[in-house]
Amino acid sequence: ANDAVLIDTAMTTLSSKIINMHKKKMARIAVDAVLSVADVSRHDVNFDMIKVEGKPGGRLEDTELIRGIVVDKDFSHPQMPKCVKDAKMCILTCPFEPPKPKTKHKLDITSKEAYEKLHTNEQKYFTDMVEKVKKCGANLVICQWGFDDEANHLLLHHELPAVRWVGGVELELIAIATGGRIVPRFEELDAAKLGHAGIVREVSFGTSKERVLIIEDCAKSSAVTILVRGGNKMIVDEAKRSLHDAVCVVRNLVKDNRVVYGGGAAEVACALAVARVADDTLGHDQYAIRAFADALDDIPMALAENSGLSPLAELAKVKSQQIAQNKPYLGVDCLQLGTNDMKQQHVFETLIGKKQQMQLATQVVKMILKIDDVISNGAYA
Repeated sequence: ANDAVLIDTAMTTLSSKIINMHKKKMARIAVDAVLSVADVSRHDVNFDMIKVEGKPGGRLEDTELIRGIVVDKDFSHPQMPKCVKDAKMCILTCPFEPPKPKTKHKLDITSKEAYEKLHTNEQKYFTDMVEKVKKCGANLVICQWGFDDEANHLLLHHELPAVRWVGGVELELIAIATGGRIVPRFEELDAAKLGHAGIVREVSFGTSKERVLIIEDCAKSSAVTILVRGGNKMIVDEAKRSLHDAVCVVRNLVKDNRVVYGGGAAEVACALAVARVADDTLGHDQYAIRAFADALDDIPMALAENSGLSPLAELAKVKSQQIAQNKPYLGVDCLQLGTNDMKQQHVFETLIGKKQQMQLATQVVKMILKIDDVISNGAYA
Protein backbone atom coordinates (compact mmCIF):
# COMPACT_ATOMS: atom_id res chain seq x y z
CA ALA A 1 0.00 0.00 0.00
CA ASN A 2 1.14 3.54 -0.74
CA ASP A 3 1.41 5.29 2.62
CA ALA A 4 2.82 8.60 1.30
CA VAL A 5 -0.45 10.49 1.93
CA LEU A 6 -0.66 9.07 5.45
CA ILE A 7 2.87 10.30 6.17
CA ASP A 8 2.14 13.75 4.65
CA THR A 9 -0.99 14.13 6.81
CA ALA A 10 0.86 13.02 9.96
CA MET A 11 3.66 15.50 9.12
CA THR A 12 1.09 18.32 8.83
CA THR A 13 -0.11 17.44 12.35
CA LEU A 14 3.45 17.49 13.73
CA SER A 15 4.48 20.73 11.98
CA SER A 16 3.34 22.96 14.85
CA LYS A 17 4.66 20.67 17.61
CA ILE A 18 7.93 20.74 19.54
CA ILE A 19 9.19 17.68 17.63
CA ASN A 20 8.78 19.27 14.17
CA MET A 21 12.59 19.02 13.66
CA HIS A 22 12.15 15.25 13.28
CA LYS A 23 8.61 15.25 11.89
CA LYS A 24 9.42 12.95 8.95
CA LYS A 25 10.75 10.20 11.25
CA MET A 26 7.97 10.66 13.83
CA ALA A 27 5.30 10.59 11.09
CA ARG A 28 6.80 7.34 9.73
CA ILE A 29 6.72 5.82 13.26
CA ALA A 30 3.06 6.86 13.74
CA VAL A 31 2.03 5.42 10.34
CA ASP A 32 3.92 2.15 10.90
CA ALA A 33 2.39 1.78 14.38
CA VAL A 34 -1.18 2.22 13.12
CA LEU A 35 -0.74 0.00 10.05
CA SER A 36 0.72 -2.76 12.27
CA VAL A 37 -2.51 -3.03 14.27
CA ALA A 38 -5.03 -1.91 11.61
CA ASP A 39 -7.63 -4.14 10.01
CA VAL A 40 -7.74 -2.28 6.69
CA SER A 41 -10.53 -4.44 5.22
CA ARG A 42 -12.85 -3.43 8.09
CA HIS A 43 -11.45 0.13 8.34
CA ASP A 44 -10.79 -0.51 12.01
CA VAL A 45 -7.83 0.17 14.30
CA ASN A 46 -7.47 -1.46 17.72
CA PHE A 47 -6.04 1.53 19.55
CA ASP A 48 -5.40 -0.48 22.74
CA MET A 49 -2.64 -2.35 20.91
CA ILE A 50 -0.55 0.82 20.48
CA LYS A 51 1.32 1.80 23.64
CA VAL A 52 3.45 4.93 24.00
CA GLU A 53 6.24 4.65 26.60
CA GLY A 54 8.70 7.43 27.44
CA LYS A 55 12.20 7.28 28.91
CA PRO A 56 14.20 10.45 29.62
CA GLY A 57 17.79 10.25 28.39
CA GLY A 58 19.12 10.08 24.86
CA ARG A 59 17.87 12.29 22.04
CA LEU A 60 14.51 12.74 20.34
CA GLU A 61 15.78 11.06 17.20
CA ASP A 62 16.49 7.90 19.27
CA THR A 63 12.71 7.37 19.47
CA GLU A 64 11.86 4.00 17.94
CA LEU A 65 8.95 1.73 17.13
CA ILE A 66 9.19 -1.66 18.84
CA ARG A 67 7.07 -4.46 17.39
CA GLY A 68 6.14 -5.83 20.77
CA ILE A 69 5.42 -4.66 24.31
CA VAL A 70 7.70 -2.53 26.46
CA VAL A 71 7.32 -2.99 30.23
CA ASP A 72 9.02 -0.49 32.52
CA LYS A 73 10.48 -3.25 34.75
CA ASP A 74 13.59 -5.42 34.91
CA PHE A 75 14.33 -9.02 35.90
CA SER A 76 14.02 -9.45 39.67
CA HIS A 77 17.58 -10.74 40.17
CA PRO A 78 20.68 -9.17 38.57
CA GLN A 79 22.14 -12.62 37.79
CA MET A 80 19.10 -13.79 35.81
CA PRO A 81 19.64 -14.05 32.03
CA LYS A 82 18.97 -10.78 30.21
CA CYS A 83 17.39 -12.49 27.21
CA VAL A 84 14.84 -15.34 27.06
CA LYS A 85 14.25 -16.85 23.61
CA ASP A 86 11.06 -18.75 22.75
CA ALA A 87 9.52 -17.51 26.02
CA LYS A 88 6.69 -19.49 27.60
CA MET A 89 5.45 -17.19 30.33
CA CYS A 90 3.07 -17.78 33.21
CA ILE A 91 1.20 -14.61 34.13
CA LEU A 92 0.39 -14.61 37.84
CA THR A 93 -1.79 -12.40 40.02
CA CYS A 94 -0.96 -14.36 43.20
CA PRO A 95 2.00 -13.42 45.42
CA PHE A 96 5.10 -15.62 45.43
CA GLU A 97 5.12 -16.03 49.22
CA PRO A 98 3.64 -18.29 51.92
CA PRO A 99 -0.05 -17.57 52.68
CA LYS A 100 -0.74 -15.24 55.60
CA PRO A 101 -3.91 -15.26 57.75
CA LYS A 102 -6.15 -12.25 57.14
CA THR A 103 -6.71 -11.68 60.87
CA LYS A 104 -4.06 -10.49 63.33
CA HIS A 105 -1.96 -13.42 64.38
CA LYS A 106 0.92 -14.16 66.67
CA LEU A 107 3.16 -17.20 66.66
CA ASP A 108 5.21 -18.08 69.73
CA ILE A 109 8.33 -20.07 68.96
CA THR A 110 9.84 -21.49 72.09
CA SER A 111 12.42 -23.93 70.80
CA LYS A 112 15.04 -24.32 68.11
CA GLU A 113 13.17 -27.33 66.69
CA ALA A 114 9.94 -25.31 66.26
CA TYR A 115 11.83 -22.55 64.43
CA GLU A 116 13.50 -25.05 62.11
CA LYS A 117 10.14 -26.69 61.42
CA LEU A 118 8.63 -23.30 60.52
CA HIS A 119 11.61 -22.54 58.28
CA THR A 120 11.29 -25.93 56.54
CA ASN A 121 7.56 -25.38 55.97
CA GLU A 122 8.20 -21.94 54.47
CA GLN A 123 10.90 -23.38 52.22
CA LYS A 124 8.48 -26.13 51.15
CA TYR A 125 5.86 -23.53 50.15
CA PHE A 126 8.40 -21.76 47.92
CA THR A 127 9.74 -25.02 46.47
CA ASP A 128 6.20 -26.25 45.68
CA MET A 129 5.35 -22.97 43.94
CA VAL A 130 8.50 -23.06 41.80
CA GLU A 131 7.93 -26.76 41.01
CA LYS A 132 4.36 -26.03 39.82
CA VAL A 133 5.68 -23.30 37.53
CA LYS A 134 8.43 -25.58 36.15
CA LYS A 135 6.00 -28.47 35.76
CA CYS A 136 3.65 -26.53 33.47
CA GLY A 137 6.59 -25.83 31.12
CA ALA A 138 7.08 -22.11 31.83
CA ASN A 139 10.52 -20.56 31.40
CA LEU A 140 9.53 -17.02 32.50
CA VAL A 141 7.38 -15.75 35.39
CA ILE A 142 5.51 -12.44 35.21
CA CYS A 143 3.97 -11.59 38.58
CA GLN A 144 1.65 -8.75 39.60
CA TRP A 145 2.95 -8.87 43.18
CA GLY A 146 6.40 -8.91 44.68
CA PHE A 147 8.38 -11.73 46.23
CA ASP A 148 11.02 -11.63 48.90
CA ASP A 149 14.72 -12.51 48.66
CA GLU A 150 14.06 -16.13 49.56
CA ALA A 151 11.76 -16.67 46.57
CA ASN A 152 14.04 -14.60 44.34
CA HIS A 153 17.05 -16.77 45.20
CA LEU A 154 15.03 -19.94 44.66
CA LEU A 155 13.84 -18.77 41.24
CA LEU A 156 17.43 -17.99 40.25
CA HIS A 157 18.55 -21.39 41.59
CA HIS A 158 15.89 -23.12 39.44
CA GLU A 159 16.90 -21.01 36.40
CA LEU A 160 13.48 -19.33 36.20
CA PRO A 161 13.76 -15.66 35.17
CA ALA A 162 11.04 -13.57 36.82
CA VAL A 163 9.57 -10.06 36.66
CA ARG A 164 7.71 -8.61 39.64
CA TRP A 165 5.39 -5.67 40.38
CA VAL A 166 3.91 -5.59 36.85
CA GLY A 167 0.80 -3.35 36.75
CA GLY A 168 -2.69 -4.69 36.03
CA VAL A 169 -3.10 -2.90 32.67
CA GLU A 170 0.31 -4.11 31.43
CA LEU A 171 -0.50 -7.62 32.66
CA GLU A 172 -3.72 -7.65 30.59
CA LEU A 173 -1.90 -6.32 27.51
CA ILE A 174 0.80 -9.02 27.86
CA ALA A 175 -1.88 -11.71 28.26
CA ILE A 176 -3.81 -10.54 25.15
CA ALA A 177 -0.67 -10.20 23.02
CA THR A 178 0.97 -13.49 24.02
CA GLY A 179 -2.24 -15.54 24.10
CA GLY A 180 -1.74 -16.40 27.79
CA ARG A 181 -4.29 -16.54 30.59
CA ILE A 182 -3.94 -14.59 33.82
CA VAL A 183 -3.65 -17.20 36.60
CA PRO A 184 -4.94 -16.26 40.09
CA ARG A 185 -3.75 -19.44 41.91
CA PHE A 186 -0.74 -21.75 41.53
CA GLU A 187 -3.09 -24.77 41.55
CA GLU A 188 -4.62 -23.60 38.25
CA LEU A 189 -1.34 -23.49 36.33
CA ASP A 190 -1.11 -25.62 33.20
CA ALA A 191 0.60 -25.50 29.80
CA ALA A 192 -2.55 -24.24 27.99
CA LYS A 193 -2.54 -21.02 30.05
CA LEU A 194 1.02 -19.99 29.15
CA GLY A 195 1.69 -16.97 26.95
CA HIS A 196 4.17 -17.31 24.08
CA ALA A 197 6.64 -14.78 22.68
CA GLY A 198 9.64 -15.09 20.36
CA ILE A 199 12.04 -13.19 22.60
CA VAL A 200 11.95 -11.29 25.91
CA ARG A 201 14.99 -9.11 26.53
CA GLU A 202 16.11 -6.54 29.08
CA VAL A 203 17.55 -3.34 27.65
CA SER A 204 19.53 -0.76 29.61
CA PHE A 205 20.12 2.83 28.54
CA GLY A 206 23.63 4.23 28.37
CA THR A 207 25.21 5.31 31.63
CA SER A 208 21.88 5.60 33.48
CA LYS A 209 20.69 2.52 35.32
CA GLU A 210 17.29 2.71 33.59
CA ARG A 211 16.15 -0.69 32.34
CA VAL A 212 13.08 -1.88 30.45
CA LEU A 213 11.81 -5.26 29.29
CA ILE A 214 10.90 -5.72 25.64
CA ILE A 215 8.56 -8.58 24.67
CA GLU A 216 8.78 -9.19 20.90
CA ASP A 217 7.20 -11.57 18.36
CA CYS A 218 4.04 -12.04 20.45
CA ALA A 219 2.01 -15.10 19.44
CA LYS A 220 -1.50 -13.67 19.27
CA SER A 221 -1.30 -10.07 18.22
CA SER A 222 0.71 -7.40 16.56
CA ALA A 223 0.89 -5.10 19.61
CA VAL A 224 3.44 -2.32 19.11
CA THR A 225 5.09 0.18 21.45
CA ILE A 226 6.54 3.56 20.60
CA LEU A 227 9.53 4.12 22.89
CA VAL A 228 10.04 7.88 23.14
CA ARG A 229 13.43 9.27 24.17
CA GLY A 230 14.37 12.85 25.00
CA GLY A 231 16.72 15.07 27.00
CA ASN A 232 14.39 15.47 29.97
CA LYS A 233 10.94 14.44 31.23
CA MET A 234 9.21 17.55 29.84
CA ILE A 235 10.47 16.90 26.29
CA VAL A 236 9.50 13.21 26.52
CA ASP A 237 5.97 14.07 27.75
CA GLU A 238 5.52 16.65 24.98
CA ALA A 239 6.77 14.18 22.34
CA LYS A 240 4.34 11.53 23.67
CA ARG A 241 1.41 13.98 23.33
CA SER A 242 2.51 14.97 19.81
CA LEU A 243 2.87 11.36 18.69
CA HIS A 244 -0.55 10.54 20.15
CA ASP A 245 -2.04 13.31 17.95
CA ALA A 246 -0.25 11.95 14.89
CA VAL A 247 -1.40 8.38 15.63
CA CYS A 248 -5.01 9.62 16.02
CA VAL A 249 -4.82 11.37 12.64
CA VAL A 250 -3.51 8.24 10.89
CA ARG A 251 -6.20 6.17 12.65
CA ASN A 252 -8.86 8.59 11.30
CA LEU A 253 -7.46 8.16 7.78
CA VAL A 254 -7.67 4.37 8.04
CA LYS A 255 -11.31 4.69 9.15
CA ASP A 256 -12.12 7.22 6.40
CA ASN A 257 -9.39 7.97 3.85
CA ARG A 258 -10.81 11.30 2.65
CA VAL A 259 -8.68 14.39 3.28
CA VAL A 260 -9.21 18.15 3.02
CA TYR A 261 -6.52 20.74 2.41
CA GLY A 262 -5.14 22.68 5.37
CA GLY A 263 -3.78 26.20 5.66
CA GLY A 264 -7.33 27.54 6.03
CA ALA A 265 -8.20 26.37 2.48
CA ALA A 266 -11.08 24.16 3.62
CA GLU A 267 -12.54 26.91 5.85
CA VAL A 268 -12.38 29.53 3.07
CA ALA A 269 -14.04 27.11 0.60
CA CYS A 270 -16.77 26.33 3.19
CA ALA A 271 -17.27 30.03 3.97
CA LEU A 272 -17.75 30.81 0.26
CA ALA A 273 -20.24 27.92 -0.13
CA VAL A 274 -22.20 28.98 3.00
CA ALA A 275 -22.24 32.62 1.81
CA ARG A 276 -23.73 31.47 -1.54
CA VAL A 277 -26.50 29.64 0.34
CA ALA A 278 -27.14 32.82 2.39
CA ASP A 279 -27.61 34.81 -0.86
CA ASP A 280 -30.36 32.39 -1.95
CA THR A 281 -32.13 32.36 1.43
CA LEU A 282 -35.09 34.63 2.19
CA GLY A 283 -36.01 36.18 5.55
CA HIS A 284 -34.01 36.50 8.76
CA ASP A 285 -32.25 33.17 8.33
CA GLN A 286 -29.85 34.61 5.77
CA TYR A 287 -28.19 36.79 8.46
CA ALA A 288 -27.49 33.77 10.69
CA ILE A 289 -26.09 31.80 7.72
CA ARG A 290 -23.90 34.73 6.66
CA ALA A 291 -22.61 35.11 10.25
CA PHE A 292 -21.63 31.42 10.20
CA ALA A 293 -19.67 32.05 6.98
CA ASP A 294 -17.93 35.03 8.63
CA ALA A 295 -17.05 32.89 11.67
CA LEU A 296 -15.32 30.34 9.40
CA ASP A 297 -13.02 33.13 8.19
CA ASP A 298 -11.47 33.38 11.67
CA ILE A 299 -9.33 30.23 11.13
CA PRO A 300 -7.37 31.49 8.07
CA MET A 301 -7.09 34.92 9.73
CA ALA A 302 -5.60 33.38 12.90
CA LEU A 303 -3.18 31.31 10.77
CA ALA A 304 -2.06 34.44 8.89
CA GLU A 305 -1.64 36.41 12.13
CA ASN A 306 0.40 33.61 13.77
CA SER A 307 2.66 33.53 10.70
CA GLY A 308 3.38 37.26 10.92
CA LEU A 309 1.22 38.17 7.91
CA SER A 310 -1.56 40.73 7.60
CA PRO A 311 -4.77 38.77 8.47
CA LEU A 312 -7.27 40.81 6.42
CA ALA A 313 -5.00 41.17 3.39
CA GLU A 314 -4.20 37.40 3.35
CA LEU A 315 -7.85 36.40 3.76
CA ALA A 316 -8.97 38.74 0.97
CA LYS A 317 -6.18 37.44 -1.28
CA VAL A 318 -6.99 33.74 -0.68
CA LYS A 319 -10.74 34.32 -1.12
CA SER A 320 -10.34 36.22 -4.38
CA GLN A 321 -7.95 33.54 -5.73
CA GLN A 322 -10.34 30.71 -4.80
CA ILE A 323 -13.25 32.50 -6.53
CA ALA A 324 -11.24 33.49 -9.62
CA GLN A 325 -9.47 30.14 -10.14
CA ASN A 326 -12.19 27.88 -8.66
CA LYS A 327 -9.52 25.98 -6.71
CA PRO A 328 -10.68 25.03 -3.19
CA TYR A 329 -7.14 23.95 -2.21
CA LEU A 330 -5.68 27.47 -2.08
CA GLY A 331 -4.86 28.53 1.51
CA VAL A 332 -2.61 30.77 3.60
CA ASP A 333 1.09 30.39 2.76
CA CYS A 334 2.18 30.18 6.44
CA LEU A 335 5.70 28.97 5.67
CA GLN A 336 6.08 31.62 2.93
CA LEU A 337 7.17 29.11 0.32
CA GLY A 338 5.88 31.37 -2.46
CA THR A 339 2.74 29.36 -3.30
CA ASN A 340 -0.77 29.26 -1.85
CA ASP A 341 -1.37 25.80 -3.30
CA MET A 342 -1.80 23.46 -0.31
CA LYS A 343 -1.75 20.46 -2.67
CA GLN A 344 1.77 21.42 -3.70
CA GLN A 345 2.81 22.16 -0.10
CA HIS A 346 1.44 18.76 1.05
CA VAL A 347 -0.67 20.28 3.84
CA PHE A 348 -3.53 17.84 4.53
CA GLU A 349 -6.08 17.32 7.28
CA THR A 350 -8.49 14.44 7.79
CA LEU A 351 -12.10 14.99 6.79
CA ILE A 352 -13.25 13.27 10.02
CA GLY A 353 -11.18 15.69 12.13
CA LYS A 354 -12.37 18.78 10.25
CA LYS A 355 -16.04 17.76 10.48
CA GLN A 356 -15.61 17.06 14.20
CA GLN A 357 -14.05 20.50 14.79
CA MET A 358 -16.89 22.36 13.08
CA GLN A 359 -19.64 20.27 14.71
CA LEU A 360 -18.15 20.68 18.19
CA ALA A 361 -17.70 24.44 17.76
CA THR A 362 -21.31 24.78 16.58
CA GLN A 363 -22.63 22.68 19.47
CA VAL A 364 -20.70 24.77 22.03
CA VAL A 365 -22.20 27.97 20.60
CA LYS A 366 -25.71 26.46 20.70
CA MET A 367 -25.18 25.49 24.35
CA ILE A 368 -23.99 29.01 25.23
CA LEU A 369 -26.98 30.58 23.43
CA LYS A 370 -29.35 28.47 25.54
CA ILE A 371 -28.10 30.25 28.69
CA ASP A 372 -30.55 33.07 29.52
CA ASP A 373 -28.50 34.83 32.15
CA VAL A 374 -25.24 34.49 34.06
CA ILE A 375 -25.16 35.19 37.80
CA SER A 376 -21.90 36.98 38.34
CA ASN A 377 -19.99 36.50 41.59
CA GLY A 378 -21.35 38.76 44.34
CA ALA A 379 -24.36 40.00 42.33
CA TYR A 380 -26.80 38.94 45.04
CA ALA A 381 -24.58 39.32 48.08
